[in-house]
Amino acid sequence: MKTIRFPHPLVLLVGFILLACALSYVLPAGVFERLPDAATGRDVVVAGSYHRVPATPVSPLQALVDIPKGLVDAASVIFLVFLAGGAFTVVDLTGALRRGVDWLLEKFRGREAVVIPIISVLFATMGALENMQEEIVPLVPVLLILMRRIGYPVITAAAVSIGSAAVGAAFSPLNPFQVGIAQKLAQLPLLSGGGFRLVFLLLALVIWIGGTVRYAQRHRIAPETSEQADPNGTLVAGRNHGLVLALLLGGFAFFAYGVLKLGWDFEQMAALFFTMGVVAGLVGGLGLTGTAEGFIAGFRDIAFSALLIGFARAIFVVLEQGQIVDTIVNALSAPLAGLPAWVAAIGMMGVHTALHLPVPSVSGQAVLTMPLLVPLSDLIGLSRQVTVLAYQYGAGLCELITPTNGALVAIVAACGVRFDEWWRFVFPLYLLLVALGVVAVVVGIAVGL
Repeated sequence: MKTIRFPHPLVLLVGFILLACALSYVLPAGVFERLPDAATGRDVVVAGSYHRVPATPVSPLQALVDIPKGLVDAASVIFLVFLAGGAFTVVDLTGALRRGVDWLLEKFRGREAVVIPIISVLFATMGALENMQEEIVPLVPVLLILMRRIGYPVITAAAVSIGSAAVGAAFSPLNPFQVGIAQKLAQLPLLSGGGFRLVFLLLALVIWIGGTVRYAQRHRIAPETSEQADPNGTLVAGRNHGLVLALLLGGFAFFAYGVLKLGWDFEQMAALFFTMGVVAGLVGGLGLTGTAEGFIAGFRDIAFSALLIGFARAIFVVLEQGQIVDTIVNALSAPLAGLPAWVAAIGMMGVHTALHLPVPSVSGQAVLTMPLLVPLSDLIGLSRQVTVLAYQYGAGLCELITPTNGALVAIVAACGVRFDEWWRFVFPLYLLLVALGVVAVVVGIAVGL
């Protein structure tokens, strides 16, 4: 049996852009009315307000113009990836990362499988707290060094990072960009149902981490030496490795504080990483010129992954210009009205899964769909909390598989893994997690969540 083989990530995304262009000629244009919402600070749709508008098909030429528009739309994320990637290359050139990996491997010698759960829990925690995604891209080279030194396949670097973060975000009781926005729109107290969600988050992590460890152990290869795993580490003999690593840890702690407490956006994050890279280069003995060259090397290495994020964004730009996003939402959500409550809840998961391909932003999807599905859930006797669960599990878990998720495509590409290889790894685990989500929805209905 011939397996599915995905094209190059850039070819894949351009293909989706052209598909969106073609759909703008086929699907009728339509929009919902929108009103500002004080609770979320965003414009939300008005239920029942969908109406047709004059068609605005996007020509192939305009679709190509939308590629740079997508890059502009994603500029803050792209520059974060560039600056953070440059900073980590500078840190790598000091030799501190290799020293840190050596120390970690020494501490866990003979117990290397423990490394996967530890790292996975860290990324899952950040996913649950702040929907961590694009910020992971610059960390991939460090994770690749670690996995190669242990002898695990490079795909595990993506699994423990973006995979764990996506699972943590999807099952999170407090992710402000998913459950937080959805609960506000559903007029539910923030953190309500937190204990219920936490139980299923723990079960989801058991599934994900167990599957990742099993895959890593079954596909383990001969570990690489430090020179093989990190050729850049031999280029410059740095110093003060302990101090550089302490600076790195302090930078991450301040990063978490800034995101969670100070409400940082991507620009502030990028400034922090740039500053951290400059200070690390000077403390690590690279000097001004060596530090600048390290940033340049990092920009070069991360460029492809960073630009993929902008190409993914261009898909949504085309759909918006064609005014067919609301048409797709209306067509998928309308059939749910005539279903029994528990069937409609599972159907909502399916709707959110299907919508996440053309609407790859989980927060944007919440703003688009919750004002439509919450009144519907009231009419059919489905609790609003379960409606939020269906959104979380449908949209959030789709982050693991959709090629329109720019961060996922960028990280998989940075690991040197083809997307079809990622699919073969992730799809069985994805199905198990979706099944867990269905169980959570059914249990939520049964217990009157």
